[in-house]
Amino acid sequence: MRRPDGSPINILVVDDEPALTELLSMVMRQESWDVRSAHNGGEAIRAARGFRPDAIVLDVMLPDMDGVELLPRLRAVLPGVPVLFLTAKDSVQDRLAGLRAGADDYVTKPFSLEEVVIRLRGLLRRSGAVRVRPDAVLVVGDLTLDQETREVRRGGTEVKLTPTEFELLRFLMHNPGRVLSKAQILDRVWAYDFGGQSNVVELYISYLRRKIDARRAPMIHTVRGVGYTLRPAG
Repeated sequence: MRRPDGSPINILVVDDEPALTELLSMVMRQESWDVRSAHNGGEAIRAARGFRPDAIVLDVMLPDMDGVELLPRLRAVLPGVPVLFLTAKDSVQDRLAGLRAGADDYVTKPFSLEEVVIRLRGLLRRSGAVRVRPDAVLVVGDLTLDQETREVRRGGTEVKLTPTEFELLRFLMHNPGRVLSKAQILDRVWAYDFGGQSNVVELYISYLRRKIDARRAPMIHTVRGVGYTLRPAG
């Protein structure tokens, strides 16, 4: 994803936990986004003025003001900027309070890093901040994956995938015919979430096979002792 003029997407992360902001920033930079962080409301307002983010990730609980109070002040600087709330509160009332304050979406701690990126992509698309890339659709044999609409089809038939299944398939389709190790897949798809538990790769490969290869010639193959590869059926 890039801006319509081809420049990188700007994301502002506002959270008072340095470890969390660093993790979020690293994952977003893997998307080729330009990321800045702020640790309180005052820093966030200054960053909004100077950095001009295309979307903001905003923690509800900050040391100098809460996110609900900060949000309208950010919108005064950047009207219409999409905002994703991070909240440790999972009650319906708290979620509704954030949405009523003007947040576009929210995730509840603890969350997966992947989920935050997926929610941001959706906000950016809906806001019109990004352009549709000509290479947005990946094609391997009769399998297609649209990275913008997140639609997957095999032989013209839509295949419904969970967010994690989608990211795993996307990584395989970016590397058709290449054997990818479990370590490579863990690093790219799960980042820090599973800490080297390679059995999760086997589990999600089996999920993908049930959906992609069900009653069809197989495309996902195991190379014993090495990893997995995706190639056209035939």
